[in-house]
Amino acid sequence: MHILLTNDDGFNSDGIQILAKHCREAGYETTIAAPKEERSAASHSITLRRPITVEKIAEGEYSIDGTPVDCVTIALQKLAKHPPDLVISGINAGQNMGEDIHYSGTVAAAKEAAFLGHKAIAVSLTAYKDQIYDTAAFWMVKLLKRGFINILDNNMVMNINVPNVPIDQIKGIKLTTVGHRKYYNFLKLIDKKENIFSYLIEGDLPIWERKKGTDAEAIAENYISLTPLGFNMTKGDAFPALMEWLEENEKFLLSDR
Repeated sequence: MHILLTNDDGFNSDGIQILAKHCREAGYETTIAAPKEERSAASHSITLRRPITVEKIAEGEYSIDGTPVDCVTIALQKLAKHPPDLVISGINAGQNMGEDIHYSGTVAAAKEAAFLGHKAIAVSLTAYKDQIYDTAAFWMVKLLKRGFINILDNNMVMNINVPNVPIDQIKGIKLTTVGHRKYYNFLKLIDKKENIFSYLIEGDLPIWERKKGTDAEAIAENYISLTPLGFNMTKGDAFPALMEWLEENEKFLLSDR
């Protein structure tokens, strides 16, 4: 099996390098294409109006001066010797649960791979410091050895979050829904002049609503969270009210043109 690894923490981050080590030890052909610098919270941004520089670090390993989505696009179209069987984004330093999935460069890189027709996984370790990356890497490889790739669809992302505990403290795996989190005090004033203010986005850790069946509940109980993500953005249940409004106002909307 050929695996393409990417992330948003950067080429030299421990998460992606430890995952690559585990994948290669398991016998998987592994290509790395990751941002040169950390690009956390880059979401699905791409680089326009300037060249993107690719540096070959070693055979099958590339550091790219771009966003996570740039890395996946370039790797799939130009760098990989042959199409990968699977794209894995991670291991991310910190969770990607709840609303975080919309900001995450880690999840966005996996989404881009799925948009391009590839099976894709985003994997994150739920800690911002003192990460035990070997736990997430061990379980990721264990899933692959049991044929996990065979149940993945090409038009989805499997979002995996792993508790930051030793391997033997993982209680199991749960299929979950996307939860909800709240951030408080996340804007910090760092400089103030007469008419100029400088802020830094940081602050308190999020508070998670641990509703039954959510990713947050699973992680709190030391279970690995598996959340399949889809891409249908149409809110179908809004159609009846909108159709009724359009029918009632059609004559007015088309008059006086």
